[in-house]
Amino acid sequence: MPRLGVQTLNVVEDDCPLDGNEKIKNAGFDTVDFSLHDYLTNKDIYGSRINHFFEKSTAELEEHFAPHKQAIEKTGLTAYQMHMPYPVYAPRGSRELNEYLRKNVAPKSLYICKFFNCKYIVVHGFKLAYYVGSEEEEWAATENFLEELAPLAKELGVTLCIENLYDSLADRLTEGPCCDAKKAVERIDRINDEHKAEVLGFCFDTGHANLVHLDIADFLITLGGRLKTLHIHDNDGWRDLHQIPFAFTKTRQNKAATDWEGFIRGLGAIGYDGSLNFETGPALMAFPRELQEDTLRFIARIGKYFADNIDKT
Repeated sequence: MPRLGVQTLNVVEDDCPLDGNEKIKNAGFDTVDFSLHDYLTNKDIYGSRINHFFEKSTAELEEHFAPHKQAIEKTGLTAYQMHMPYPVYAPRGSRELNEYLRKNVAPKSLYICKFFNCKYIVVHGFKLAYYVGSEEEEWAATENFLEELAPLAKELGVTLCIENLYDSLADRLTEGPCCDAKKAVERIDRINDEHKAEVLGFCFDTGHANLVHLDIADFLITLGGRLKTLHIHDNDGWRDLHQIPFAFTKTRQNKAATDWEGFIRGLGAIGYDGSLNFETGPALMAFPRELQEDTLRFIARIGKYFADNIDKT
């Protein structure tokens, strides 16, 4: 049966990581998705503001994150996956910013992942189709970035996981990087064969899939064993809200806006046994702080529902 996981965003804090991890464990989760993007936010990246956190040496970073690692271990949780700060390339960013992302943020993130004994780290592909003119050229830029990281990933035993994303053009949502499952399969297999190691895998994001109307079951079945991680969350079909599954319906008293039946069916068909990981940090901010632990328990209960039904397929 798949394990249950949740991101640490808005739960675990630097000043006392044990408190947050205990909340996660007591709510019924087995794993955490450690949110590195909390240390260099997308708002700062898009605003070309570099905070230099990732210029710390590997030893300094390990010292900073040691209390987090100890708290995870003490509570009996495991760090199943991480999320690299995103984006890892800003089309309108300065050369200094993009070099910092490539030379500091990306490789240091892999070292942190290894320090946590974490196998998977999610990496956003470059959103460049508007600038370069085609998805193929967009992917070529992402692949060049991944190829730079692949030798280090292989050395550290870490798998980079690309993720299905959305984009926007003139206030319209469009498919972003990695929204074609067949292309993702070919690219993952080719790169792994080249490096003779599992340096690349896939993270499927339910919220992004709902925004661009992907066939969730078909996508998951096409990915098969290349699916390594999940970002489970919900939205209204218009905005990337990262809310609790089943929170939205297409019409009043109608079926859920996201195809959760297809999600269960797809995971069951491929025998997925990784972490059912909820990327629901923003959902916790929608409730009063006094209800945070109740909210976490409710999310874990939904995860148990998914796990039970996946096991029955």
